[in-house]
Amino acid sequence: MPLPSPASWLATCLSGGLLLASCQAPAQPRPTAAPPIRPDSTVQVAAGPQYTRGALHRFFWGTHYRALWALPVTAPVFNLRTAVPGGLTPVREGGSFQTKNLRLVDRNGVQYVLRSVDKDATKALPEGLQNGPIGRLMKDQTSVIHPYGAYIVAPLAEAAGLYHTNPRLIYVADDPALGEYRQSFANALYLFEERPEGDQRTVRSFGNSGAVESSRKVFTNLVASSRFRVDARQYLRSRLFDMWLGDWSRREDQWRWASFAAKGGGTVYRAIPRDRDHAFFKFDDGLLTHMIGWVKSNYQSFHEKIRLADVEGLNQAARPMDKSLLAYLSREDFRQVADSLRGSLTDAAIARALAVWPQEVQHMSSPDFSRKLRSRREQLPAVAERFYELLARDVELPGTDEAERFVLEPAGAGNVRVQVFHLTPHGATLLWQRTFLHPETRSLKLFGLGGNDEFELRGEPDAHLEIGVYDGAGQDLIEATPVPTRRLRSRLTVYDSGDGNTLRTGILKVEKYQPRAEEFDAAGWLLRHRLY
Repeated sequence: MPLPSPASWLATCLSGGLLLASCQAPAQPRPTAAPPIRPDSTVQVAAGPQYTRGALHRFFWGTHYRALWALPVTAPVFNLRTAVPGGLTPVREGGSFQTKNLRLVDRNGVQYVLRSVDKDATKALPEGLQNGPIGRLMKDQTSVIHPYGAYIVAPLAEAAGLYHTNPRLIYVADDPALGEYRQSFANALYLFEERPEGDQRTVRSFGNSGAVESSRKVFTNLVASSRFRVDARQYLRSRLFDMWLGDWSRREDQWRWASFAAKGGGTVYRAIPRDRDHAFFKFDDGLLTHMIGWVKSNYQSFHEKIRLADVEGLNQAARPMDKSLLAYLSREDFRQVADSLRGSLTDAAIARALAVWPQEVQHMSSPDFSRKLRSRREQLPAVAERFYELLARDVELPGTDEAERFVLEPAGAGNVRVQVFHLTPHGATLLWQRTFLHPETRSLKLFGLGGNDEFELRGEPDAHLEIGVYDGAGQDLIEATPVPTRRLRSRLTVYDSGDGNTLRTGILKVEKYQPRAEEFDAAGWLLRHRLY
C-alpha cells in the first residue's frame, strides 16, 4: 500500500538543494541466505536486515522501525501440503506496487493469500530509476512500517466488535509445492490469511456472511438502487478504530463488505477492513521525513497523542468514502459510537493483543505500544467530535440511478432539513433525513444522479448556508413551493444541465451548466471513488 509516491520523493530530494549525501542511500545488502530447515519446523529469521543504517542516514531519513526489521524472530515454517486439511494449491500471483502476494485455494475452493512482510515500492517508478538513488531511498522507507503491526490488529478488532482478517506470521521455505512460484516466493516471511471474498458463512470474523463483496461491486450497487445500503454506524466504528491505530491508508480498495438481508427487503453491507500495512506508521523521526510530513499531512506517525488539528490529514485517503457513507449520521451518533468503542478497548484487551507477537517483538515493542494505545483510546471522543465537524462542514448527498424526491426546507435558526424519498408508481418511501445546522455546515450539495428525480424546495433557506441542486441524468422536476415573493436572500442555486428538466422555481437562481463527470450519473460517482 502506498508509501510516499515517487513524485513526492523526487520533488523532496531534488528541490531546495536537498540532494544530500544522505539522499544517496547506500546500496542495500542482500538478506543472508535462509538456514537449512526441516518441514514443519520453526526458524529464526529477520524480516529486513537490509534496512539497518548508520547514524547520519538515520538523522536525515529516520530511525523508524529499523531495529525491528533487523530483529530475528521465531516463525513456523509453512507447509502448503499440511497447512489446511487437503493442502493448498497456488493459483495466482498478485499484489500492489509494494506488497507481493500469492493466492492459494484449498480442496473446497476456499481462498487464502500469502502477503509479503517486506515491501518494495520501487515498482511504481520508471524502470530506469528503480535501482538508482531514488529507488534505493524509496525501498529504504519501507522501514516506516512496523513489520509485525498487522498481527495485533485482529485481536484488537475482535475486542472492538469489528470484522477483521486473521493474519498469521509464517515462513515459506523452498517448498516444492509452490510450483511455478517457487523462485519468487521461497525463503521469506509472509502474512497468511483467509481472503475476504465470496461465501464466508463459516468465518465468524467476516460475520458469517454468505456473500463478501468488493468495494467496486458494493458502490456500483449503492448508486444503482436504494435497496442497497451500508451500515453507517458500523462503518464509523471501523473508521474511528483506524484512527486509533494511526492507519491513514484506508482508500476504497482497502475494504471488503459483508452482505446481509435487510429488514423489509434489500441488502445491508458491513465493512471488513483489510491490509493493515500502514497501521502504527512511524515517519517523522528524521530531519527530512519530518519536513516531508509538513507537506504530506496524511503521513502521520503513531504517537501517544492523536493531534486533533491533523485529523483531516489522517483521513485524507478515505475522505470520498467518508463523505458518502456518513452523510446522514448526527453529532450524537458520532458521540455514541466513540464512547462505545472506547469502552470496548480495555487494558486487558490491549494486553491480549500484544501477546500475539513473537516473544522477540513483544520485548521490543509491547511497553511502548501499550502506553500509546491506552492514551489514544482516551482521545476517541474528541477525535470523533473533530471528525464529525470536518464532515459536517461541506456535505454532499447523492441519489441513485432510480427516481428519488429530495425535499429541502428551512428548520429555523439558519438550519435546513433534507429528506430523501424513493419514488415508485405506488407512492414515496422515506429513505434518509437529516437536519443540517448553522454554523457547523457551510455548504450542501444535492445530486440527483440517474432517474427522473424531483427536487422540492419548501420555502426559502437561510443565506448562511450555500446550497446547490445538481439535476444529473434523467428528466427531473425542480420546484419551489411556495414560490418566494420577497427579494431573494438565500444562497440556493439550481444547476440545470438542460437535458429536458421541468423547472418551477419562480425567482430562485438557476444556472445552466455542463456537469462534470462525477456530478452527473452513477458512473461518475464511481469515478469520484476511484472505482470506475
